Amino acid sequence: MTNTQAWDYAVGMVRGAGLEPTQDFMEYIEKEKRGEVTMVEIKEYLDKKYKIISDIF
Repeated sequence: MTNTQAWDYAVGMVRGAGLEPTQDFMEYIEKEKRGEVTMVEIKEYLDKKYKIISDIF
């Protein structure tokens, strides 16, 4: 399975659960597919985003 296929599968699973990935996350996915960011950078982005949200609650 290629990197692109893996991302397409993952996004399809999320959508199959009735959810929609955010536009900014989809942009990170496209950047990762093109090799502009790494999986580590995506993880850091998600960790930061959800830490901010959890700090609100």
